[in-house]
Amino acid sequence: MADATKDANTSYGWTGKILRVNLTDGTVSVQSTEPYKEYIGGMGLANKIMYDEVPAGTDPFSPENKIIFAVGPLTASGVPLAGRTTICSLSTFTKDHLVVDAHCGGMLGARIKQAGWDAVVLEGAAAEPVYVNIDNGDVTIKSAEGVWGLGTRATTEALSRREGTDVCVAAIGPAGENLLPYACIINSRNHSAGAGTAAVMGSKNVKALVVRGTGSVNVADAQAVADLSDYMLREIIGSNNNHVVPSTQQEWAEFYDAGSRWTARNGLYWAAAEGGPIETGEPKPGEINTVGYRCMKSVKDLGLAAEQYTIKMDGCHSCPIHCYSDMRVEAAEDTSGFATTGNTCAANFPVSVYMEPFLQMGLKDRGDLSVLWDTTTSNTMDNMGLWCNYAQLYRDIAYCHTTGVFQRVLPPEEYASIHWEKFSPEVCDPTVMVEIINKIVDPTTEISYLAHGPFVWCERWNEMAWFDNPKSTLINYRGWPVHHAIECFGQVGAVYNMMFNRDDMIHSAVNFQGCGLPFDIKQAIAEEVWGGADAITPDKDYTPMNEHKANFCWWSVVTDVLHDSLTLCNWVWPMTMSPTRQRDYRGDLDLEAKFFKAVTGQDVTTEQLYEAGAKIMTLQRANTVRGMTKADGSYGNNNLRGDHDVITEWVFTKDPDKQPFTKGTDKMEKGDFQTALTMVYEQFGWDPQLGCPTAECLDAYGMPDVKEELSGLGLLP
Repeated sequence: MADATKDANTSYGWTGKILRVNLTDGTVSVQSTEPYKEYIGGMGLANKIMYDEVPAGTDPFSPENKIIFAVGPLTASGVPLAGRTTICSLSTFTKDHLVVDAHCGGMLGARIKQAGWDAVVLEGAAAEPVYVNIDNGDVTIKSAEGVWGLGTRATTEALSRREGTDVCVAAIGPAGENLLPYACIINSRNHSAGAGTAAVMGSKNVKALVVRGTGSVNVADAQAVADLSDYMLREIIGSNNNHVVPSTQQEWAEFYDAGSRWTARNGLYWAAAEGGPIETGEPKPGEINTVGYRCMKSVKDLGLAAEQYTIKMDGCHSCPIHCYSDMRVEAAEDTSGFATTGNTCAANFPVSVYMEPFLQMGLKDRGDLSVLWDTTTSNTMDNMGLWCNYAQLYRDIAYCHTTGVFQRVLPPEEYASIHWEKFSPEVCDPTVMVEIINKIVDPTTEISYLAHGPFVWCERWNEMAWFDNPKSTLINYRGWPVHHAIECFGQVGAVYNMMFNRDDMIHSAVNFQGCGLPFDIKQAIAEEVWGGADAITPDKDYTPMNEHKANFCWWSVVTDVLHDSLTLCNWVWPMTMSPTRQRDYRGDLDLEAKFFKAVTGQDVTTEQLYEAGAKIMTLQRANTVRGMTKADGSYGNNNLRGDHDVITEWVFTKDPDKQPFTKGTDKMEKGDFQTALTMVYEQFGWDPQLGCPTAECLDAYGMPDVKEELSGLGLLP
C-alpha cells in the first residue's frame, strides 16, 4: 500500500493508540496501533491480540483471558454506516471456548474512536466490582457500588447521571454478573453485543465501559469523503440489508417485492412521533434527505399493529438507513417495566416469529397483543443483559415447554413457580416470559442451564436429538444456530455457517438474495462479480456445487470480515446492487477502497482489501486450530473438516419426500457439501483435506509468526 498521507506526523483514520487497562493491578498503559495495521482494525486487530496473548486452553472466565473492544480506520470518520464495534474474547457457550467476535452498533465505537483509541483491551480481573471510565485520554477505574446488581437500563441511567449525559455506557446486567454464558453487553439502551462477552466482563468484575469522546478523526481528504458519501447516498445505497426496490408498487419504481425492507409507502406513518404523525411517503433514489424514511422496520418486524407505537426509526452512529425501531408501548410498562422499547433483528420479534410455531397462540392474528409479547420479552432480555444466540434461546424455551422437557427435568417447586398456562391461547399473557427470563438469569435454578447453550443443556437433560431436529435450526454440533444458512443459496450459506466459532453473522449473500431485483438481473450481477450466472440459483431450486458458488462463498466470508475490521455495517454493506435504474441496478464494490484511501491516504485496491479479509479469517482459523481439542482432550487439532466444520444431520434428512437439487427444498446432499468445503478451502489456500492453514498460505498472507508457532506445535499439515 502506497503512503499518500499529507503529514508524516499525523495518523489518518487510525488514532494510532491502543488503551490497555489491567484490572488486577489497576494500571493503565498505551500501546501503538502500528504493529496491527496489516490486520486493519476491529476484528483483525482484536484477533491478532488474542492470538498473540491468550494461550490455547485459557478458561474464558480466568483473569488470563482478555476482552477487546476494537474499532477500525473508517469508524467515526464520516463514512456512512461506520459505527460498529467488534468485541473479541473467548467463547463462553460453544465447545472448546474458542475465540469469537461479537459486534454491536449504537454509539460505543464512535465514542471510543473520538476519545482517541483504536481499541480498549481489558485484562486481568478486579477484586471488587468496578466500571472503566474513559474521558478522552483520562482513564480511571471506579467502584461500581450502587450499580452492581442493576439491570442495564438503570445502570445506564445511573452512570450517565454520574459521568455526564454525553457519555456512552456499555453495561452488563445480572446475566453477566452471574457469569451466564448467554450474556450480552448493551450500549445506547438496546444495542447488544452477544457471544457471552458480558459473562467475560462479569468474570472480571467490570459492570460497564463508560466512554466520553469529544475529539475528531483525522482524514487524509475530507472533501473526498464528503463527495463519496453524497455519491453513495444519491446513487448506490438502498434500504436495510441494501434492499433496493420498495415492498409495494410505487409510481417511481420499475420493480417491487413484498419481502423487501424498503417498506416506506404513502399512508404509512411514524404514528407516535413527537409533534404528531410523520408519513414515510415514497422516498425515491437520488433524494439524499429522505433515505432515513425508507426502512419502516417496526412494521416489517412486528406487523401493521406496530405503526401506532412507532416514534421513529433510529440507528447507529453515521447510519443514514435507520433500521432500529424506537417505539412506545404503554402496556409494556406494566408487563416489563418499560414503555419505551427498541431493537432490531432477532431481538425484536422473539415470540411472534421464533416461538409461535411451537406455542401456536395465534399471535400473527392478534395485532396489539403480538406487539406486547415481543416488546415485553425483548425489554426484559435487554435489561437483564441476556443474549438469545440469534434466537436459539427462544426456540429452546418453546421446545422444552411443549415437549415436556421442563416438566421432566426441573425440580417440582421450580417448575410450579412459572405460570405455564399463560402460554395457552385462552390466557395468552406475556408476563410468563418475564417469569422465565428472571428464572434463567438466576444461576441457582435448573432452567438457567438454557443460558449455557444447547451444547451444555442438551447433554445434561439427555436431549441431544434436538441438534438434529430442523426446528432447532442448530447448524453445528459445537453449539450455534443458522445465520442465513442453507436457505440462502444452498451450499454458499451452508459452508460459511461453518467458518467461525459461533453463528457467522454474514449478511453479504442474504442481502443480495433478498434485495428485491428480478432474478435475471441478479444473475447478470452474479456473472460480473463471481464469474458466472450459476453462482446463484432460485430459492429452493438448487444445483450442485460449482466454482462460481465457491467464489460467492469466499467473497461472502471475506467481505464480512473486512467490514468487521474497517468497521462497517454488514447489514447494509457491501454495495453489490443499487436502486438506481440509470446504473442498471449495479452497485459499487470499490467503495470500501475509495473510502479507505480518502480516510487513510493509503492507496489500496478492492482486491488488496479482500486479501486482508482473507488473511484475518485465516488468523482466526489458525487460532481455532491451536485451541481445538482432540478426542483425548489435548489442545491442538488441525482437522477442521472432521471436528469443526461438521454440519448437523437435519440439513441432509429434512423434507424426507424430496431429493436434494429438486424444486421446493433446500435439503443438502452430503457428498456435495464436502465438495463445497473443499472448494472454499482451496479459495483461501487452506489444506483441501483438513481445512486448516498451510505453511504456503501463511507465507502468502505474510504471517511468518503464525507459521512458526503452528509448525512448532505440529499443527501444519
